[in-house]
Amino acid sequence: METVKTPSLNPLDYYRLPWSLTDNAVTWFEVTSQCNLACEGCYHENILNGHKTLAQVDEELLVYKSLRKSDCMSIAGGEPLVHPDIVEIVRRIKRGGWKPILNTNGLALTPELLKELKRAGVFGFTFHIDTSQGRKDSHARTEPEHNVLREKFAKMLAAEGGVCCAFNQTVSSETIDQIPEVVRWASQYPDIVNTMVFILFRSPAMSSNFSFQALGQPVDLSGPYKPTVWGGLRNVSTDELIGRIREADPLYEPSAYLNGTVNPAQIKWTLAARIANKSRTLGYGTPKFMELVQTVHHIATGRWLSYGHPRMLGTGRGAMLAAGLFDPGMRKAAWRFLKNPANWFRTAYFQTFAIIHPVDVLSDGRMDMCDGCPDMTAHEGKLYWSCRLEEIKKFGTFVTAVPVKSPGEKKAKVSAN
Repeated sequence: METVKTPSLNPLDYYRLPWSLTDNAVTWFEVTSQCNLACEGCYHENILNGHKTLAQVDEELLVYKSLRKSDCMSIAGGEPLVHPDIVEIVRRIKRGGWKPILNTNGLALTPELLKELKRAGVFGFTFHIDTSQGRKDSHARTEPEHNVLREKFAKMLAAEGGVCCAFNQTVSSETIDQIPEVVRWASQYPDIVNTMVFILFRSPAMSSNFSFQALGQPVDLSGPYKPTVWGGLRNVSTDELIGRIREADPLYEPSAYLNGTVNPAQIKWTLAARIANKSRTLGYGTPKFMELVQTVHHIATGRWLSYGHPRMLGTGRGAMLAAGLFDPGMRKAAWRFLKNPANWFRTAYFQTFAIIHPVDVLSDGRMDMCDGCPDMTAHEGKLYWSCRLEEIKKFGTFVTAVPVKSPGEKKAKVSAN
């Protein structure tokens, strides 16, 4: 199949999510450093029995309360389900006023544990499943082959009911060609697969153009950022990934974004709200619609919306018809719905496709991070980008990149002097 060519996205065409450091939709909470997997390219140190105590959990929840207002709390690690007190942690987060979302590889999840977590107040799960993992529960060698495992977890949550289901997948140049089949699979299940998140793989180990320093001293990044064959030899762009998604769904269109901290034209988080029944895509939420949803939710609750309840995600039909009265983009989706009478008797769902474009090292050595990042986490009373927390733990500061001049450049500089 011919690849759909995708023009470069212009941020001015989309809704810039109003999320900030202190007022955000999401907060990231790492409750353990222990994991039951060793994913290629993972930047977290796997520490045996590296669980935070309940006292430490309470302390960090107070830090989040004082520094950051958010709709949901992403409970991460390591692998949070290996924490012996994970049910109690979920309960405390729920009591604190957040929606608890478990970011897990799912290896330790059973129907019995799921019931306990639901009783404790868990709102949803984000399962990390991809070919960077040497999983005990799957021998898949390609991303489409992992769809069987994804479906298992989606149906487990659906059987329990009332819990949101999302999937994370890291994408490298070695796996991007497999994205269309994953999108086609997810598109069949808008009723039980609420969100798909594609995370572009990045590693300083892929670049030989920089040396790295911490507090002015050279540092070795082979510890926190391990080289990996799985990661490929080049970086994948958001534009390229969107082209692959459109091979599976030509109607795909983002509506909202977050930009870079250095380059405002760089789209770091890309959100697209698909409206579909179990047979076809009807359309995508527009920037105006996304702005309306976020604004109304913030006025009503004082917080920006992250995860919607499964009941809310089944209201696509009403949203299309109501928003179509004033939004031309939503009117197109409503027309696709109305012109086929068979659609009238089918539920229309919202299904999110998100792309995360991590840190970029620019040519001058500056680090372009996610502005308004939802994955900020607490460490020793301060907030940090979770994707770079290992630098803080290992070096006490963020690492800086220094461009390495080629021998030719050095010679030219000497001659000029």
